[in-house]
Amino acid sequence: MKFLFASDSFKGSLTSAQTALLLTRAAKHVFQSCDVSDVPVADGGEGTVDAVLLAENGEKVSVCVHDPLMRPIHAVYGRFDHDKAIIEMSAASGLPLIEENLRDPRKTTTYGTGELILHALSHGASELYIAIGGSATNDGGMGCMQALGARFLDADGKPVEGVGENLEKVCRIDLSGLDHRIHRASVTVLCDVKNPLCGSNGATYTYGPQKGGTQETLAFLEAGMMNYRQVILREFGQDCNKIEGAGAAGGLGAALKVFCHGKMKSGIETVLDLIHFDERLEGVDLVITGEGRTDYQSCLGKVMQGIGLRAKKKGIPVVGLSGSLGEGAMKIFDDGVSSLMTSINAPMTLREAMERSEELYLNAAVRMFRMIQVGMDIQEKRACQS
Repeated sequence: MKFLFASDSFKGSLTSAQTALLLTRAAKHVFQSCDVSDVPVADGGEGTVDAVLLAENGEKVSVCVHDPLMRPIHAVYGRFDHDKAIIEMSAASGLPLIEENLRDPRKTTTYGTGELILHALSHGASELYIAIGGSATNDGGMGCMQALGARFLDADGKPVEGVGENLEKVCRIDLSGLDHRIHRASVTVLCDVKNPLCGSNGATYTYGPQKGGTQETLAFLEAGMMNYRQVILREFGQDCNKIEGAGAAGGLGAALKVFCHGKMKSGIETVLDLIHFDERLEGVDLVITGEGRTDYQSCLGKVMQGIGLRAKKKGIPVVGLSGSLGEGAMKIFDDGVSSLMTSINAPMTLREAMERSEELYLNAAVRMFRMIQVGMDIQEKRACQS
């Protein structure tokens, strides 16, 4: 019996690597002999850099950059295969970097993300993978591009700072100083949302509230974003309302697509390709995956869906072991996951579940493997009787 363990992290409790260790303990406890392998997985969100580096034996690079409020911080990105870099924009421009009372999408910038990209280019990266979830920003990606040498000019031809409140001031975009290495590099943007740049489902109105935007400030930012869209359309001939994902990360998706010729790709599909997941399925009898909470969102480009569909193509069954189940969880059965189990075994608070996460997960894994053993015993009995 050969198992492959490939779970997402359980946010706030277990990492992907920890689930693999616990599953290995449980499998060896139940089966006298079994072959196990594991691979860390992420979907382009939190943990993506760690997953790719662990799978590909890469290295972390720490860089002094600026956070969304232009305060100096140290942020990490990943380097692997000599010339490839994996960057989570949230490491430099993410919402958790700002105290709640200071969150204001008029004042935040993606400048630090541009600094990470610039560092990667300066150290030989020719393939960039940029995950753009979890931003604190609504600057249209201006800050990121400024760090790379672009200039955003007002009506008087003066450069404006790349923050959300200056979107309305942009009259011209000068890319003559944009670092030439970005055009020679392959840029892949890990993005699973389809939002356009402007409108009711655009960057500002969809994601602005969670970044500290009030009704008044959102209206102001939307007007600025509409101006920004028109300038891009006039100068570059691209309508960011017709580009899926342009509104991701407060418009960073638009900037990476238009100014850096980035390719928008599914986060989970990109990660699975980077870690050579299909090759890891060779000879596997059963895949175990999971996440903190499985619900209808799990079928929208998340880890379990990606794992299930890849395994399904090869006829390999998949079982999901998650922290909990929510509305629509069983929709995942259509995507190659055959069964679901949870680690929670009694009524408890979220805090207790998090504090006992290792114990609960290990016990659930043992129960799961014992159930798998029952199925194998039934099959063996039937084979002997026929």
